[in-house]
Amino acid sequence: MSNKFPLYNNTKSDEWYDRATKVIPAGVYGHLGPAEGQFIPVNRWPRFSEKAKGTYFWDVDGNQYIDYMCAYGPNILGYGDEDVDAAAIEQIKKGNCTTSPSKIMVECAELLVDTVHSADWAFFAKNGNDATQGAILTARAHTHRKKLIFFNNFYHGVSPMVQKIDYPGVTPEDVANNLYARWNDIEGLKKIIAENDGEIAALIAQPYNHGNFLDNYFPDAGFWKEVRELCTKNGIVLIVDDVRCGFRLDLAGSDHFFGFEADIICFCKALANGYNMSAFCGKEFLKNAASSLSYTGSYWMSAVPFAACIACINKLKAIDAPKLFHQMGTELTDGLKKAGAEHGFDLVVSGAPALFYLRIANDDSLLLHQDWIAECVNRGVFFASHHNHFINAALTHEDINRTIEIAEDAFKAVKKLHPEL
Repeated sequence: MSNKFPLYNNTKSDEWYDRATKVIPAGVYGHLGPAEGQFIPVNRWPRFSEKAKGTYFWDVDGNQYIDYMCAYGPNILGYGDEDVDAAAIEQIKKGNCTTSPSKIMVECAELLVDTVHSADWAFFAKNGNDATQGAILTARAHTHRKKLIFFNNFYHGVSPMVQKIDYPGVTPEDVANNLYARWNDIEGLKKIIAENDGEIAALIAQPYNHGNFLDNYFPDAGFWKEVRELCTKNGIVLIVDDVRCGFRLDLAGSDHFFGFEADIICFCKALANGYNMSAFCGKEFLKNAASSLSYTGSYWMSAVPFAACIACINKLKAIDAPKLFHQMGTELTDGLKKAGAEHGFDLVVSGAPALFYLRIANDDSLLLHQDWIAECVNRGVFFASHHNHFINAALTHEDINRTIEIAEDAFKAVKKLHPEL
């Protein structure tokens, strides 16, 4: 097996994980855990980090990773960005959680309204789930209807109403009002709307299909225009879940990127470079419905993330982040595809270059792909097996070149493991 990039040792990570399983469900739960994160085999992956800076993080064994998951999205400028952190520290000196919210909340809302094309107001929370649930509640409050339309392969958070019937803890009643449509199937969507005339509160969708375990793809030309017209005609609130894509395709919002306007658009991951906040922004006609909600949280108006958000958005504008992410993502994925082809692997790249998705197509079972991902991770490039990836602004051309070299080393290793190829 190739020794150009020696395999990492994860002894301390294993020790910390053993400790974690004694006091934390699953050791690390959710998408950051080895189960849902598809860490296969587990001993090839780090479970805990020690520090992070720029586009890298270091695990508890001291191994360095070029990070293409970016904490599953929030690290958009680079870990420990000096400008964002300076703004946050300055606000810490003034106050964070106070009985009356800081005026910086107003400044943050003004910036979002000025930046996001379809926004007339902003409502702040903490997680992407808070934003999508708040958007749905607003739509129901405005329309006095209860049914929701989702596109297949959706993910809109962890509230029972947006989960699936076979998920643990979810009851049939939780999802009884959910309707399911296919991407790019306008006739099917028309049929669903006609069969539920006057009962649908909202259609909620990501700007394009970037689900897990399958190639990502854009909507057909004209699809969103027709969806917009159908929603307007039938009094359905159109919600765009921009939690993952937000500010990566277009600083004015991903609806703007695809040439239409959402009624409500939800943001989280890229808002504040890792400082915890989310927002859903909407049209003027929904403002009273949003203000009517019995919907709040202990830390939703904390001031430090607002300061970080202002600094983050202004820096994204200054560097023209969407253009940068497209260029760097294209350079990286073109290099990975070429490296794969040179070693007999059909590496399929899909989705936007800023949020690229990878799949080795030689093997329909995806096991070959998992082997290659594990070899990359264990040599210092953190990819995910079945999730879209993220470009951040701290990534350099040197990082990309090293990534491709490690990917080549991983391809060689997988080829030795699978002589049938």
